[in-house]
Amino acid sequence: MKATIITIGDEILIGQIIDTNSGFIAKALDRIGVEVSEMISISDDKKHILNTFSQLQNKVDVVIVTGGLGPTKDDVTKKTFCEYFDDELVVNKEVLAHVTQLIEGYFKRPITQMNKDQALVPSGCTILHNKVGTAPGMWMKKENTVFISLPGVPYEMKYLVEEEIIPKIVREYKRPYIIHKTILTYGQGESLVAERIEHWENNLPDFIKLAYLPNPGRVRLRLTARGTDKEVLETAIEENVKSLDAIIHDIIVGFDDNETIEVAVGKLLVQQNKTISTAESFTGGKIASLLSAVPGASSYFKGSVVSYATEAKVNVLGVSQGLVDQFSVVSAEVASAMALNVKEILKTDYAIATTGNAGPSKGDSDAEIGTVFIALATPNGVITEEFNFGQPREKVIDRGTIKSLEILQKEILKNV
Repeated sequence: MKATIITIGDEILIGQIIDTNSGFIAKALDRIGVEVSEMISISDDKKHILNTFSQLQNKVDVVIVTGGLGPTKDDVTKKTFCEYFDDELVVNKEVLAHVTQLIEGYFKRPITQMNKDQALVPSGCTILHNKVGTAPGMWMKKENTVFISLPGVPYEMKYLVEEEIIPKIVREYKRPYIIHKTILTYGQGESLVAERIEHWENNLPDFIKLAYLPNPGRVRLRLTARGTDKEVLETAIEENVKSLDAIIHDIIVGFDDNETIEVAVGKLLVQQNKTISTAESFTGGKIASLLSAVPGASSYFKGSVVSYATEAKVNVLGVSQGLVDQFSVVSAEVASAMALNVKEILKTDYAIATTGNAGPSKGDSDAEIGTVFIALATPNGVITEEFNFGQPREKVIDRGTIKSLEILQKEILKNV
């Protein structure tokens, strides 16, 4: 079963907003065995929309459209649906009652004609009731293809996908199973990982595919199995993951997309009842941002000092000016002092500190651009490592952030 996702809106095409709806819909469809063959972004133009619909007709089973359902003149999706299906707009009484209650009962203001027009839908469509907004979803079928229209507002779209579309597809269509397993690795690049597992990859069953998903400092390995027997697929995936673990156990840090390194580190800290703080210079708070984004992080993450300027390291963190003058602000000695001091200030078991020249200029240090120092204060002392992550600036920051968490994870695992 194949699907295409269409986002409608000039604001997407000119880069004014980022399309996050397509990714959410694709994941939801994938979980129930619907393969997304393509994602398309098109303008708010009726002819363009009609041409796209015609091109997809009978080539995919489902077309999901987001956007263009608002009450203003530039929202043309409903009228375009009517033209494509040779239909007309009619007032749906249930939708009108819902919109009236929402506007007058919740927002406490008189309903306008523009609000009432949200209840206009093609006469032949199946209504997807939007309990969290005013624009209903629409489900219409032509020959072998179902066309589904959803509002572009993310929380409204998500509600309709989860509560209306996915249950309806599950009820009405027989689908294959798609099983994913993602292995998270840190510390080695894509090419080196590929060399280590080449023989294993070459011997995967035909129904299992491997994808490499590299990011700075980490590589995700995604196994995907497709077929009609769910138990066979799950068993094959687990067996191949076990054999992979035997080959690269030293760099595997977790499994599945939700098990990022910050999640894995958080679990370890909770298990050991330990706490963490950070003192960040060139990473600018990114380590703290990742740690604090994990639900429940308040039980182990106590805070951060973003000491970007040298004077902040001295005046806020209490790093000795003499230490800076002697060794430079980008040095192992200053990184160590930052980690030890923030650990003491925030009373934590572990503390990460970063200092470096991310570029494009050298700043307060003569160290080569790309040079960074990462320190980890532990209950037993401090560990400091030097790296050169090259350029560009974004790469240095991202790799420094991930490497810091990797160093922390390895140290905690020594006590497991």
